[in-house]
Amino acid sequence: MPKKIIVIGSGFSSLAAACYLAKDGNEVHIFEKNKTVGGRARQLKKDGFVFDIGPTWYWMPDVFERFFADFNTTPEAYYELIKLGPAYRVYFGTNDYITIGDSLGKIKEVFELEEPGSAAKLQEFIDDAKDNYDIAIKDLVYRPGLSPLELVTPQTMTRIGKFFSTIAKQVRKEFNNPRLVAILEFPVLFLGAKPSNTPAFYSFMNYADFGIGTFHPKNGMYSVIEAMATLAESLGVTIHTEQNVTEISTQNNTVTGVVSNDAFAKADIVLSGADYHHTETLLPSSLRQYSEKYWEKKVFAPSSLLFYVGFDKKLKNVDHHTLFFDVDFAQHAEEIYDRPQWPSKPLFYASFPSMTDSSAAPEGKEAGIFLIPLAPGLEDTPELRQQYFDIIINRFEKLTGQSVRDQVIFKESFCVNDFIKDYNSYKGNAYGMANTLLQTAFLRPNLKSKKVKNLYFTGQLTVPGPGVPPSLISGKLTAQLIATNNDN
Repeated sequence: MPKKIIVIGSGFSSLAAACYLAKDGNEVHIFEKNKTVGGRARQLKKDGFVFDIGPTWYWMPDVFERFFADFNTTPEAYYELIKLGPAYRVYFGTNDYITIGDSLGKIKEVFELEEPGSAAKLQEFIDDAKDNYDIAIKDLVYRPGLSPLELVTPQTMTRIGKFFSTIAKQVRKEFNNPRLVAILEFPVLFLGAKPSNTPAFYSFMNYADFGIGTFHPKNGMYSVIEAMATLAESLGVTIHTEQNVTEISTQNNTVTGVVSNDAFAKADIVLSGADYHHTETLLPSSLRQYSEKYWEKKVFAPSSLLFYVGFDKKLKNVDHHTLFFDVDFAQHAEEIYDRPQWPSKPLFYASFPSMTDSSAAPEGKEAGIFLIPLAPGLEDTPELRQQYFDIIINRFEKLTGQSVRDQVIFKESFCVNDFIKDYNSYKGNAYGMANTLLQTAFLRPNLKSKKVKNLYFTGQLTVPGPGVPPSLISGKLTAQLIATNNDN
């Protein structure tokens, strides 16, 4: 029987869930606290420049294809996808970098030049990573995390050791060159944990990187949000922006609706794609599944200091995606996870979408997005932001051999305080909860409340985990759970 369902938030997981729920015949309303849809994947427009505020990497296109196929359509019906060639560049010193090409063949050539014999090892490594990808992305991640038995399949049983070894160990077993090690460990940062704490099974991220490649949706990642919102509305979803939900209303431990902008909205089912910790604070403490102590003990993915910069000229010696690994990776990771503090020597990442996409900046100018991973919960002040902008711009100029500081038209920043203010993010984290062994699958927060009937959750703090493709999958899993419970 169709239900009235309110979805809190309008990020990837919320939009995905809303589409599936509407397709099932329900009356679906999205309540978004900000002025535009997208959650963390909103857009910043200024002086003719356009920036993705949140995600900038488009990996695992097959997951997006699978999502749109569920509605008898394709991504191409909504947005144009450009495969990046090269995929990205990694700096290790002044004018010293490795370029990752747009095919495994090109990447193997680069590896062989760095470390003779490594091309064959890389092929074996990626073949194994592909097997993990086929098991994980085509099967395991589409399971709702209800039971440990979900992880037990004939395929996973042959790979049980990969759940108890780590990416760091697996990579170092095959490769000695520290530059190649850093490149192979980089993709698991999307999972929000150190390579030494990430199960080796997650090498499927390396297959996503080297085996499938890196893409850019024309007009940015926000075009995917726009596509999903258009699809949702075509299915009958009603999207309400500037609706700040301040209470989830219950009666006899059952959802009755929400209070938003001081008005009560009735609902049979409430699904929150907002921050999980925050969502539970909208309930009386007796109806929360997880205590403050629970959240404090969890390993959270990093927060970020982001800068959105308009440059008054085209930049050189960089690619669309450029990583700066000229400092100690281990030390920066330690200052995120083990001894939380502002990093003494930060690694950073930069994206220049206008190198691929003319819509990102006025002609002759460049749009730059700079990101420094940080521990969540740090003090965040304008002075600290400026201090770190100076650090990375000085290094950027030195490493790439060009002067850019005087060409900055403007810069906007986004950090811990903004993640809290705009997204109610726990401790201002940017990517949710890390995918460590003890925070995988059924060990993550539940999709369905155990204390409140008809209350559900989706997004990067629950199953399957952080990242854009997992968020799409999370939305599908929750919608399926709601459909199953409705049928009973």
